[in-house]
Amino acid sequence: MGAQRKYEITTTPDGGVEIDPLHLLELTVACLDELHDEMARAGVKASAVAMSTFWHSFLGVDATGKSTTPIVHLFDTRSGPQVEQLRKQFDAAAIRARTGCVLHTSYWPAKLLWLKQTNPTAFSKTAKWVSFGDYLLATLFGNGSESTSMVSASGIWKQRENDYDEQLLDFIGLRREQLAPVDALDRPVKSLQQKFASRWPLLDGIPWCPAYGDGACNNIGSGCTTRDRLALMVGTSGAMRVVIRSQSIQIPSGLWCYRVNRKRYILGGALSNGGEVFRWIGKTFNVPPDAESEIEKRTPGSHGLTMLPFLAGERSPYWRPDLRAALTGMSLATTPTDVLQAALEGVSLRFKQIYLLFLEAYPAPTQVIASGGGLAASKVWRQMMADALGRPIVECLEPEASSRGAAIIAAEQLGFIKDMDEVPVELGPTIEPVTGNAELYEKMLSRDLKLFKQLFSEEVDPHGEA
Repeated sequence: MGAQRKYEITTTPDGGVEIDPLHLLELTVACLDELHDEMARAGVKASAVAMSTFWHSFLGVDATGKSTTPIVHLFDTRSGPQVEQLRKQFDAAAIRARTGCVLHTSYWPAKLLWLKQTNPTAFSKTAKWVSFGDYLLATLFGNGSESTSMVSASGIWKQRENDYDEQLLDFIGLRREQLAPVDALDRPVKSLQQKFASRWPLLDGIPWCPAYGDGACNNIGSGCTTRDRLALMVGTSGAMRVVIRSQSIQIPSGLWCYRVNRKRYILGGALSNGGEVFRWIGKTFNVPPDAESEIEKRTPGSHGLTMLPFLAGERSPYWRPDLRAALTGMSLATTPTDVLQAALEGVSLRFKQIYLLFLEAYPAPTQVIASGGGLAASKVWRQMMADALGRPIVECLEPEASSRGAAIIAAEQLGFIKDMDEVPVELGPTIEPVTGNAELYEKMLSRDLKLFKQLFSEEVDPHGEA
């Protein structure tokens, strides 16, 4: 049972990445129509509704609930100048220690400041800044609801205090009434507005939990609910994350820290370049159909190429939206298969960097569990990840890890289950690193970092203080 609709993002030459909120709303309603029809035919009724939605992205709405801005996507980089303004105003390391987020175009502070300065009319008309999940619930129920998980990844939330950062709000010009009320976070809503209640009677009168962040949901859905299991996810982008149940947390340099819920932190590194690099290579180069089977037979790095896969800038560990991809070492003998191998190895090295940052502060995890469409579609890439990390990787076989995770988080919140840690996960085979390949990846990383320094002149900047 399920429904899916594709949506498009709008990109602009100056770095804009936006989504039409009304169009996304229409597609979501269409999916709910289809799901309700399936439920009616099957004779089942849901006990609750859980949602996963994209972290960091947001839109403005006016006093009537009408959108004043598009959904400003995570990958929108137009707020680069505003990042510089924030860095001049604040101690970047102190901001990261409080919010778990660096001063970067990924997060709300720079984006909101950019909107205020470039579109003051829309900014002044906005009564509330919301995630898409909050916008959806407000449309369906007449009142929205937000989760700790979503606000924790905004960049304006103090992780330890579970409250907004007043210094950032004051500088941006935000009022608390424009944000989700702290005392109402995580509160489900139940009674659909009449036009939707009559449309979906099987979904009315049951708890609809506010949306949780997609990264947190992916961890939980892939079984990575405790510190000893590290999630490695490659979708369009990529991430490596661990859930930590604690009263406080140490945040290693270069990484971020948000919340799954009030009881659990989620610590990790995120890449702007993951499966999209694979897709771009396939679209741009004449890669033969048997390229992956050919790469399987090769020694890592034997092509002599070095690729920095920064097609969309980069987040962890560099936190620089200005980075661009580079490929060196080409000759007349270079083939499209060589380029594909170098690109996949380049992304694998980014995960190695994140993993090494974890190990600076925490013991090595018992398991690294891999999920996401990017890795699921490529056996050779999964092997590269194991070789680059120098440790075994276990495949997650759950087909919809993020949706599953949202359901598990909601089930614990609503008391349907005692503890999400007890929910079993279906895992696949373990991929062992090839003997000797870890050393080759160490050499490739050294070459990679040398090229980075030559091209971009700066070392890794864990606080976004470039």
